[in-house]
Amino acid sequence: MISQLTSIALQSGFDPDPSGLDVAVNLGGSAVSAFLTTLVVGAIMVALAPDYTRRMMNAVREDAVGSFVYGLVLLLGLVVAIVLLAVTIIGIVLAIPLALVASLVWAVGAAIGYLAIAERLVKPEPDEWLGPLLVAAGLNGLLVLTGIGGIVSFCIGAAGFGAVLRDWLD
Repeated sequence: MISQLTSIALQSGFDPDPSGLDVAVNLGGSAVSAFLTTLVVGAIMVALAPDYTRRMMNAVREDAVGSFVYGLVLLLGLVVAIVLLAVTIIGIVLAIPLALVASLVWAVGAAIGYLAIAERLVKPEPDEWLGPLLVAAGLNGLLVLTGIGGIVSFCIGAAGFGAVLRDWLD
């Protein structure tokens, strides 16, 4: 009888571990992933295209709200397009690469958004990137770690995403 009740409880989504350890592990893993993604993508951008990175950071700072709205609208459009393509059998061939490219551009945009904020906080010497990179990655990781900070993290990523796409599309 007890094993049947346990089986029913597990199937219904009841969490037998009330300590919340799973949630903490998931948040911690997401925070580490956000930290490393921002650090690695930001480092690659700084190494390969420092002028572009600085120009996009300035674009985010000069028009943060416009970049955010532009990024949000284009993100929603991309999600709808990917879902519509994925529904069709033939379109899935386009949906997968489109989703991968959108994810890469999102990572680049988020790194730019966080670098723009970190540069204001650290105020580094010209062409000094290590401090802002570490602060940007730390901010992203800490925001994701709080759980509710994920909303703020999303907004920062959308602003950077919008700045990058505005530059490419305009």
